[in-house]
Amino acid sequence: MMQYSVVMHEADEGGYWVEVPALPGCYSQGETIQEALSHVKEAIELYLETLQEEGSALPLDEEIVYKVAVGQ
Repeated sequence: MMQYSVVMHEADEGGYWVEVPALPGCYSQGETIQEALSHVKEAIELYLETLQEEGSALPLDEEIVYKVAVGQ
């Protein structure tokens, strides 16, 4: 099983959109956080399936994500 870091954003028009930094161009969206995560999981699976069909190596997610507090 592979795992990928995702970044969740609130969409200006409502809902959420999600990007996968390790997979350029892999995005999805949803009305709720859970829906967006479900959709991005499907997007990741399709992205990886396409890479496998093309004979390309599957990218590894080596991102280390931290939140840094600044200010007061």
